[in-house]
Amino acid sequence: MPTIPILMPQLGESIAEATVIRILVDKGARVDAGQDLFEVETNKATMAVSSPCAGKVCQIIATANNSYAVGASLASMDISESDAKSLGIAEGREVAPPKAKKQHGASVKDVVHFQFNDEDAIHEGQPKVEPVVSGLPVPAGAGGASYISPRMRARMTELGLNAADLAAVAGTGAGGRVTVEDFEHFLRSLEQHRMTPASPMRIAVADSMRRSWTRPLATVGSPVVMDALLGHRKKASPKPGPALYAIRALALALAENTAIAGRLVGNRIVHPRAIDIGFAVEVDDGVLVPVLRDVDKTPLATLVDTYNKLVELARTRRLPNDSRGPGIATVTNFGTFGIVWATPIPLPEQNLVLGLGFGEKVPHWSEQVQQFIPVTKAELTLSFDHRILDGGGAGRLLSRVAQMLQEPEKL
Repeated sequence: MPTIPILMPQLGESIAEATVIRILVDKGARVDAGQDLFEVETNKATMAVSSPCAGKVCQIIATANNSYAVGASLASMDISESDAKSLGIAEGREVAPPKAKKQHGASVKDVVHFQFNDEDAIHEGQPKVEPVVSGLPVPAGAGGASYISPRMRARMTELGLNAADLAAVAGTGAGGRVTVEDFEHFLRSLEQHRMTPASPMRIAVADSMRRSWTRPLATVGSPVVMDALLGHRKKASPKPGPALYAIRALALALAENTAIAGRLVGNRIVHPRAIDIGFAVEVDDGVLVPVLRDVDKTPLATLVDTYNKLVELARTRRLPNDSRGPGIATVTNFGTFGIVWATPIPLPEQNLVLGLGFGEKVPHWSEQVQQFIPVTKAELTLSFDHRILDGGGAGRLLSRVAQMLQEPEKL
């Protein structure tokens, strides 16, 4: 009687594994075609793994509350000769999961939830991914300097290099190790290009962004009508900059729910003790981020002088110690450069950065007068650490900030 494996199916385009949360059958049980055998959970949903045909469960390999990669063996079934024939299995053969490596041109037969090769033998090991994409600048699956010896790392430190600088170097040594020859070839290739020294500011920004990018970051955006803000600004004395309105609105919104500005440490969210908001100021060859303290407790009019002074001090690189980080979020007004939409990156010690785009005159439908009227609109963007905040929460925070900007007199 033929034996077939039941494998963890591909449950989504980006799903690499799933957790078995319930085993729905016992060893020795007879099952029908399409009967659910396992209940599995991915990071997106809960689904079932079902039987491709009728048969008898002869082995259960998987255990509850454990994760298995796509293609891993969960169980095996004895099936009839007729079902084996309909599935394309040779008569009397025992079929096993595919090996990690397959010869090109091998005849692979597809079955519901799994695929097999007649030449394969039974094994219970987890499958490995073999790259199939060709023509890339760096071979698919290359670690990119994943393995660096202490000697090599010392040499890189001496030259001011780090692992990110060698991301495009595909190691040819054992286990993807970057060999001395790989490293020297990389250095020789650099000499063929024009090079200029990077400033300390540029190096600091690069290091900060490199650390920021180790997190799962996402960005959402929404348009906001700026007319109320601009009208309030004309009458105000002293006049707040558009970014300061956004800073104050963000601070008030975060004060309503401090968890979304918290940091995930282990299995806990650490809430901020104060609503301190930074703002980006362009300086020579980089960006500085002065911080305004207790913005939720300080009225907009009171913040104007402090904000303007910090902008001038930042441009001359004379920021006082008490105005340097860490804040819990940053506001950047990229609209001053004529940029309409952007995806700014939060600082490593922060989870949020609010961006304000360039304001443009556009037609806007008015329910009051039942016609289109000209308004000034700008795009608000919110980049965030997806571990702390999801798209819905980010959208609600952005909507709350936009709502507050429609009532600038309350800021």
